[in-house]
Amino acid sequence: MKRFRENETFPNVVQPTREEMVDGFEWKGKWAEFFKNDHPITLELGCGKGEYTVDLARKHPDRNFIGIDIKGSRFWRGAKTAIEEGLQNVAFLRTQIELVDYAFAKAEISEIWITFPDPQIKYKRTKHRMTNPEFLDRYRTILKPDGIIHLKTDSEYMHGYTLGLLQGLGEEVLYAHHNIYTNTEAPEEVVGTQTFYEKQYLELGKPITYMKFKLRR
Repeated sequence: MKRFRENETFPNVVQPTREEMVDGFEWKGKWAEFFKNDHPITLELGCGKGEYTVDLARKHPDRNFIGIDIKGSRFWRGAKTAIEEGLQNVAFLRTQIELVDYAFAKAEISEIWITFPDPQIKYKRTKHRMTNPEFLDRYRTILKPDGIIHLKTDSEYMHGYTLGLLQGLGEEVLYAHHNIYTNTEAPEEVVGTQTFYEKQYLELGKPITYMKFKLRR
């Protein structure tokens, strides 16, 4: 509860109700006004503690970063760290991922990171899988024509499902590896930033998968 109350005081945290999102979210199409610049925007979906959001913001001051998660008690850490470090290019949005196209206008986003999502292995729950066709269509709407999506996960199932789906749909897979830390040519932005849970997975010897892809317009 303390974290929830503190989130309410943070200038880099936005916490609309579901009704406010659906009925006309105030920042949709106006995120350049929120950040007070027109730099490219990167989203981290299901951002957890916000490690990726904050670390990428440190490394890329010429870009804006928004972490999205329904659990504000999680991203409180990232929001607080960004404020403590004076990072002006970081924001956190508390909402459901399925409302992402209500939060952003068409072609408002340049890049999306999906970091360690729940693979939703049970068949009846595939509608919640963050790379299913319905979610891909939401991302397609808000991404710029040359927008990029990154998927980093410890779930080989999620990696395989997404790769097969993208290939079946004729989407452009730019890079894919089933164990990114064994690849000496892995992108620095992938291996150079690790989430809290990712470090635990690595200690257990679990392979971390990664792919990078575009969606057809």
